[in-house]
Amino acid sequence: MSTAGMNVTPSASAAASKPVLLSVRGVKTYYGNIIALKGVDMDVREGEIVTLIGANGAGKSTLMMTIFGNPRAREGTITYQGQDITRMPTHEIARMSIAQSPEGRRIFPRMTVYENLQMGASINGLAHFNQDLERVCTLFPRLKERLYQRGGTLSGGEQQMLAIARALMSRPKLLLLDEPSLGLAPLIVKQIFSIIKELNEKDGMTVFLVEQNAYHALKLAHRGYVMVTGNITMSGTGRELLADPQVQAAYLEGGHH
Repeated sequence: MSTAGMNVTPSASAAASKPVLLSVRGVKTYYGNIIALKGVDMDVREGEIVTLIGANGAGKSTLMMTIFGNPRAREGTITYQGQDITRMPTHEIARMSIAQSPEGRRIFPRMTVYENLQMGASINGLAHFNQDLERVCTLFPRLKERLYQRGGTLSGGEQQMLAIARALMSRPKLLLLDEPSLGLAPLIVKQIFSIIKELNEKDGMTVFLVEQNAYHALKLAHRGYVMVTGNITMSGTGRELLADPQVQAAYLEGGHH
């Protein structure tokens, strides 16, 4: 979907003039002989929240993991800040100020909240640990109360907060969030989305968000892409996609969760 002849929100048009931070071109990813991504093109500009929506199994998480180098793109290129990262090992990508909060809240359950946050900060050698600890505790007051509790004893919502906080400890320029609302109560989902908005508006953090909760994700995003079985089928501003009858029928039926 192009923005021609449509009302582009000021935030979207302002972001459109910013440099591209992450660019994905013609990316194909396979699991064995099965093609999971069929030639994906997408961009994330500096200071944007970009969301990728689609049904379960569409390939959304595969794209996010491919950006991080595991699995690797078999064809196409992924560039970050103008540098080709397509063949780069995952640990090197993590050092380039990209952080990922993976699907399923993969925290270290036997470690305390504090130790989990240390793991996140270890990428840059714990250089600003105390300062960053204070920052994430302000963002997530619940974690501050549970700093010395094991990760595995936290509620689902608290584990999701910890997964995001751990990613933030490496001071990323680009934050990749995979299904942050999955399996959480509506109130916690609202909290998580408002924190993502705050990170973007106050800190200028660029966010690429993979979400099944299309309504919340598109409301939050400057721009969005729709993925169907490994292909990007539509793109536009968050507002355009929310208003699109096809998107409404496929992803927004059954009310706004």
